[in-house]
Amino acid sequence: MIGAVALSPQISAQSPVPTDGGAGGRIIRVTTLNKDGPGSLKEALEADGPRIVVFEVGGAIDLERSVFTIENPDVTVAGQTAPSPGITILRGGIDVNAHDVILQHLRVVVGGDGQPKRSGWEADAFSTRSAANVLVENNSFFWAVDENMSASGPRFTGYTVEEWREGTSRNIVFRLNLAAEGLADSTHPKGEHSKGSLIHDNATGIVFERNIWAHNVERSPLLKGGAEALMINNLIYDPQLRAVHYNLMDLEWAGHEPVDGKLTAIGNVMRGGNSTDDDLPFLTIGGVGDLLYYGADNVAVDRYGKDLPMFGRYGVTSAEIRIQDAPLHDLSPYEILPSIEVETTLLSTAGARPWDRSEMETRVLFFIAEGRGEVIDSEDEVGGYPSFEATSAPFDPAAWDLTTMRPKSGRWPGQKEGAQEHLSPRDRQMRQGVQ
Repeated sequence: MIGAVALSPQISAQSPVPTDGGAGGRIIRVTTLNKDGPGSLKEALEADGPRIVVFEVGGAIDLERSVFTIENPDVTVAGQTAPSPGITILRGGIDVNAHDVILQHLRVVVGGDGQPKRSGWEADAFSTRSAANVLVENNSFFWAVDENMSASGPRFTGYTVEEWREGTSRNIVFRLNLAAEGLADSTHPKGEHSKGSLIHDNATGIVFERNIWAHNVERSPLLKGGAEALMINNLIYDPQLRAVHYNLMDLEWAGHEPVDGKLTAIGNVMRGGNSTDDDLPFLTIGGVGDLLYYGADNVAVDRYGKDLPMFGRYGVTSAEIRIQDAPLHDLSPYEILPSIEVETTLLSTAGARPWDRSEMETRVLFFIAEGRGEVIDSEDEVGGYPSFEATSAPFDPAAWDLTTMRPKSGRWPGQKEGAQEHLSPRDRQMRQGVQ
C-alpha cells in the first residue's frame, strides 16, 4: 500500500554500502533555510573534515537557479533528522565532486522557473562528477532540466582503460530514490531533455537498487560506453522513447578502441504508461560498442499488462547485446525481491520521507498505482512549485544512532499514521461519513 507507514527503508542489512560518509565526525547543525550564510546547508557542505550534517529546520531552501556542490569529502547529509515537512531544495540541484559522501532523505525540485524554452538553464537534480564511494539513498528528485540522478565525469583521463575509470565516477549506489517528471521541452539548450539517469562513459561500480523512475522520456538509465552497472528491483514507469539503454558513440570515442559495457539486471519491472511508445523494449542498444548482459526475472509490460519485448536497437550499427550465462556482478550481499513484489514494495518505501510524504510525491506514487500521469514540459502542468511551512526543532544526538542515522525509538520526525493521501476538501468531507 502506498500509504503504509514505512518505519525504515526496507533494505536488507546485508546490502553493501560503499562508504561510511562522515560517520564519527563532528555534527554540524543546519539552522536556517537561507541558501547560504551562517547555519546554512551550503556552509555545512563546504566545511572541512568528517562531518554529519543534521537539520534543526524544516521547509524549503530556494537556490534561485544555482547548484550546491560538494567538494569536501567524508560527509553524511542526514535529511531524515529534519522536522516535518523535511528539507526540499527548490530551483537548483546537487553536484558531488568528492569521495565518501552519503546523501539521504532530501527532496530536490529543479523546474524551469518560468525561463524561456532552450534558454540555457540545464541543472541536474543530482549528479556526481568524478566522485567515488557515494551512497544516494531515499531521496526524491523532480523536474530536472537535465538528468534527475546521474553519475558523470570526464570520458578519458590518462592512456589506459584503468586510468579512464579511475578518473571518472565510480562506486556510486543509488538506492530507494524517486526520480520523476524530468522536464521535456523546457530550458535545456538542446531542446527535449526529460532524462532519468545518465551513467557516463567508463563509470564503474554503479548500483541501482529499488529506485523508481517515472515519466521520463528516456535514460532509466542510459549507460554510456564502457560503463558497468548492476540493477536490482527497480521500477520504471511510463518511459516514453527508451527505458534502459546502452550507447557507446563513435562520434565521442573517435580515436579510442571501444570497451565493452556490463549490465546485470535482476527483478526489475518496466510498466508502460500514457506516454510510452508502442512496443517499447526494456533494453535497447545503439552505437558501436557491445554490452555484456545478464538478466533474470525482469518484466516489461504495457499499460494494460501485455508483454513488451525485452530487447531492441536504435541505429544500424555493429553494437550487440551479448547475453551472458552468469551474473557479471556478485549478488550474494543483496536481498532480491521477486519482480511481482517490486511495485508494491517500492511505492511504500522509495522517496525522501516515506513516513512523511509531500503532496507532489503522493501524486506521482498514486498515479503510478492507478496507471495515470504523463511526461510533462513544465512544472506548471502539475501545479507549480510546492510550498512548505518553515518549522524548527532541536536535534538531540542521544536520540539517534549516529552510525546508521536512524532514530533509536524507531519513530521518525513527523511520522504520520495510516494512509498518506492528499484529499480535496470535498473528498475529505465524503470520507468522514454521515453522523
